[in-house]
Amino acid sequence: MTFAFDNSPVWLDLLGVFFFAVSGSLLAARKQIDIVGSLLLASLVGLGGGVIRDIIIAVVPAAFTNPAYLFPPVLATALVYFLFSSVQRYTSLLILFDAAGLALFCMTGTLKALATGLNPVASVLLGVTTAVGGGLLRDITANEVPELFNPKDIYALPAFLGSSLTAVLWVVGVFNVLTAAAIAAVVFTFRILAWRRSWQAPLAVRGWHRRTGETGL
Repeated sequence: MTFAFDNSPVWLDLLGVFFFAVSGSLLAARKQIDIVGSLLLASLVGLGGGVIRDIIIAVVPAAFTNPAYLFPPVLATALVYFLFSSVQRYTSLLILFDAAGLALFCMTGTLKALATGLNPVASVLLGVTTAVGGGLLRDITANEVPELFNPKDIYALPAFLGSSLTAVLWVVGVFNVLTAAAIAAVVFTFRILAWRRSWQAPLAVRGWHRRTGETGL
């Protein structure tokens, strides 16, 4: 089964919105933010990456034209509100849902860029932007160090890998349900392993070493 892409599949985008929205509501619960703030944070992370994507490619953001995009953040907020009291490992859950959203958004962002005529390289960059944009807005709004800039974790590289694989398979004409599922699994696994095993990318300058407790030069 192959996808016909005039635009990236709406259901795939909505699923990514839901996963990211849950991560936003979980962060709100951890920060003891009220339910209104939880909904706003869920909406920001769930819809932020897609809005950035659509603005860059000069189209009206899908979140403003399709009411279905408003449902996942509401559902995520409600689920966390009613179920969080029985959830103990909320940090692990936040990472899991965030990784799932990352895996889907790096594909949908790349596919939508390709469908609008952008070249594969630009489409990959837009796919990464779509994937990490919502999480960046979530963390900044909640006064957290953004995962994108966390020196003790890898966040953007899994998205870059997923976007690159998506572009390559789309160009050669073999992007379909099975290959999409495989890409999502690879990105999700990469992200979780990076978090669990504390994988780190090289620092900005060769020869620098990470120093605990130092903020100066």
